[in-house]
Amino acid sequence: MNDGTALDKSPSTATSDVKTPDAPSADGNSVEPKPVKKATRKPRARPSAKAATTAIEQRIGYSFTNPALLTTALTHVSALKSAQNREGSYQRLEFLGDHVLGLIVSDMLYRAFPKADEGELSKRLADLVRKEACADVAKSLGLNEAIKLGTVGPGAGARLRNSVVGDICEAVIGAIFLDGGYPAAVKFVEANWLERMRKPVRPLRDPKTILQEWAQGKGLPTPVYREMERSGPHHDPRFRVAVELPGLTPAEGEGGSKRAAEKAAATALLNREGVSGGKDV
Repeated sequence: MNDGTALDKSPSTATSDVKTPDAPSADGNSVEPKPVKKATRKPRARPSAKAATTAIEQRIGYSFTNPALLTTALTHVSALKSAQNREGSYQRLEFLGDHVLGLIVSDMLYRAFPKADEGELSKRLADLVRKEACADVAKSLGLNEAIKLGTVGPGAGARLRNSVVGDICEAVIGAIFLDGGYPAAVKFVEANWLERMRKPVRPLRDPKTILQEWAQGKGLPTPVYREMERSGPHHDPRFRVAVELPGLTPAEGEGGSKRAAEKAAATALLNREGVSGGKDV
């Protein structure tokens, strides 16, 4: 019912009670805008266990049917709830992987060096399967960063990883062998040891031994080593040694010990005479 009073529906009346941040208040003071909350950056989520496993599999070039084997191979005994439950750590897999690695590398050497005798093959094998070599392979694949450790004391983690990283590599080989069989283990070992086999990191034989064998083959007597000079302080001496063989000009070498200087002298004479250092058969 219209009582004659008009309802003002104009925009000015409808919005008269709405205050904008810059509009004056009833007492003439301006209304301050509300502070805008800064967006907080959420912490980056850690990769899931599955994603972490996948990343390791990509690095080692093998995808596990049973990923639990890889987890066990990377688990140190300190990470277990009970130290007596050692089967949950890498140790049993390391035992298996050690022997699998030895068999595969032995086969690789046997086929690659058909003229090498048992002694030479044994020296090559020992160099390739030593813990330092396994640790180098593990580090090249980032396995040392994936080892699961428990509470081992401040700063002890890195030292512990360094001490077991070679074993961890062998444990991974054991895990691959159990999961994929011998062919899968062969593929992994060949991918990571073939170049090492072709180019040994260290000389396979002592240069003094090589020189003596070479001299005997020439009908010469045992090489004679003479100390020519000793210099430097008592706690840090330097030695200069010469090696002599009849009919040959002596060769000299230097080192921090007499033995090191003798090796350097023998190496110098071998290089001068064009004798192989034992790296190639």
